[in-house]
Amino acid sequence: MSEKTLKQRIHDGEAIYGISVSIQTDRDGLAAILDQGPYDFVSTDSQHAAYNEERLVAFCNMADEFDIPVQFRIKHTRNAYLLGNYLDLGPSGIEVPQVELESTVDEAIAYFYYPQKGIRSWGGGARKEGSEHGDRLEYASWWNSYGVLWMQIESVQAVTNSRQLAKQGVDCLSFGPADLTFSLEAHPNHPFKTVDECVAYVAQQLEGTDAAVCFRNGRRDTREKYADMGVTVFLEYPSS
Repeated sequence: MSEKTLKQRIHDGEAIYGISVSIQTDRDGLAAILDQGPYDFVSTDSQHAAYNEERLVAFCNMADEFDIPVQFRIKHTRNAYLLGNYLDLGPSGIEVPQVELESTVDEAIAYFYYPQKGIRSWGGGARKEGSEHGDRLEYASWWNSYGVLWMQIESVQAVTNSRQLAKQGVDCLSFGPADLTFSLEAHPNHPFKTVDECVAYVAQQLEGTDAAVCFRNGRRDTREKYADMGVTVFLEYPSS
């Protein structure tokens, strides 16, 4: 595994590959999924799946045994103020769904990072590497350079305003293709007609920023197609 953190690799524009994993997956199941890799992170979801805090702690502890970061999609856009609470349960990163407003991004950044970059509260015995950085300021500095924050864009409004959503502290703008398709269908006169056109536009808009484009490409054989559009972070699904 690279000595650089996942966050650093994203900022450097490296190709990053993740795999979507149910939070209910057991250790043997996770091992089998990771054997399909190599992968750089696992993504697990509470927006569209059953979830409780104890299971998230257990899942993150299990992923730590494989030395692989966990990217966790929260339940709802308006829960951005709870990001610090979610992070105290062990994820290495957060994905906020259905982001359209700069105010949502501002709130997410504030509660994702410790002072003086944000206002995340200090504490949490289950947080990532909590026992390995005993000093408060040391841990806060480490986290602020480690944690990975995604905003998921799922509407034509979000695509159009993508540059404004890619604020300092946001590591990825990730696509939700299904909901974006609903939005495109609701705006038949919009200049963008397809998800792929949106992806290419956002990649162009993010040039010169720290934020990368993440796409749920699903299958390994679609990597090249989306890489050619400017995608550098890929999220795939386990093969059956």
